[in-house]
Amino acid sequence: MIIPLCDFMEEGEVPDWVSSEDKPESEVVLEGSPNVTKEAPQQIYVQGGQYGGPGAIFPTTNAVLALVLSILGIVMCSICTALPGLIVANGALATTTQYPGHPDQGMAKAAQIISWIGIGLFVLLVLFYGGLFALIFAAEA
Repeated sequence: MIIPLCDFMEEGEVPDWVSSEDKPESEVVLEGSPNVTKEAPQQIYVQGGQYGGPGAIFPTTNAVLALVLSILGIVMCSICTALPGLIVANGALATTTQYPGHPDQGMAKAAQIISWIGIGLFVLLVLFYGGLFALIFAAEA
C-alpha cells in the first residue's frame, strides 16, 4: 500500500507548476556557480615564499639603529658612532640581501653610506688639523 504525501493529491497526479513539455537542458548552470567544463582547470600560480609577497614575514634587522648611529656620527659624535653604525649597517645588509624585497634594505644601505661619509669627514678633519699643527711647528722651528 502506498501512502500519499498530501491529502489533496492522488497517486500519479502531477502538480500544476511542473510542466512535462519543458525538457531540461543537458547542462544546468546556476547563477553564481563555478563554470563547469570538461577540460582540466587551469593551474593557479601563487607568488610568495622566498621573494616575499604580500604579508611575508621577514627577519628583524638593526637598520634603524645603524641609521641613527650614522646620523649621529655626522652631526655630533664623529667616529665614535659612525664606526659602530657602519658595523651594524653591514650586519643589517647581510640579513636583507638574503631576503629579496626586505623592507629594511634601503635603510641599511643609507646607514652604510652615511657612515662612510662620517668616517671620511673624520679622516679629512684629522688630516686638516694634522697639517695645521705641522705648519705651526714648522713656523716655530
